[in-house]
Amino acid sequence: MSATGVWVALVTGVNKGIGRAVARRLGELGMCVYLGARDEARGRAAERELRADGLDIRCVRLDVTDEDFVTLAAKRVGAEWGHLDVLVNNAGTGGPVGAPSETPLAEVRRTYETNVFGVITVTNAMIPLLRRSTAARIVNVSSVLGSLTHAARRHDPSGVFPAGVFPAVLDYNTSKAALNALTVTYANELREEGILVNAVSPGFVATDINGHRGDLTPEQGARIPVLLATLGADGPTASFVGEDGTPTGQELSW
Repeated sequence: MSATGVWVALVTGVNKGIGRAVARRLGELGMCVYLGARDEARGRAAERELRADGLDIRCVRLDVTDEDFVTLAAKRVGAEWGHLDVLVNNAGTGGPVGAPSETPLAEVRRTYETNVFGVITVTNAMIPLLRRSTAARIVNVSSVLGSLTHAARRHDPSGVFPAGVFPAVLDYNTSKAALNALTVTYANELREEGILVNAVSPGFVATDINGHRGDLTPEQGARIPVLLATLGADGPTASFVGEDGTPTGQELSW
């Protein structure tokens, strides 16, 4: 936080689902929250809805795959506040589920553009602003499907999939594994500056990616991301936390 005394957050991918639920909760905690929305019309609609509840919510057009939009978003936050306290890299995508050997390369590239390269683009653009905070936090929304350890054992600690079953989805799983690697890499660069960087698996949340088959609501899925976004100075960094219903979640293997 800076001398303004206001906590400022940016959440990507907030038109609906987990991203909007995270933005709402951070707003309820008193933060000024920027809604990073690729679809500006839908972002504005979300802004109006949340502001009607008395929250300081501001839509910013943000396509994480477009460096120009990302640069403009960083300039706007910098001009309005001069700092950023919380970055939640929530924007994500995934192609149709199929056998890895039958997955088109173009689909893999498309998923990586958002889930991996988009996170790098946004994070690098926002780090100068995060460095002006006294307690900056970066939260990367990942998935247990990105865990190499759990995939190799075909064991899902969240219990969504039975023992011996672990979906082998080439584009999504490997992009989240790469995101996990990014999390550790940024955490190691920034830990001495007091910037905590963690990854979260929000649980099997009903979203567009899974055809709304999840058993958790977006509000339930937002719980651990918000917890990591508001960690104290003694909180972890370079950790991978999953939703299991306990107060602090479960630590997952990379």
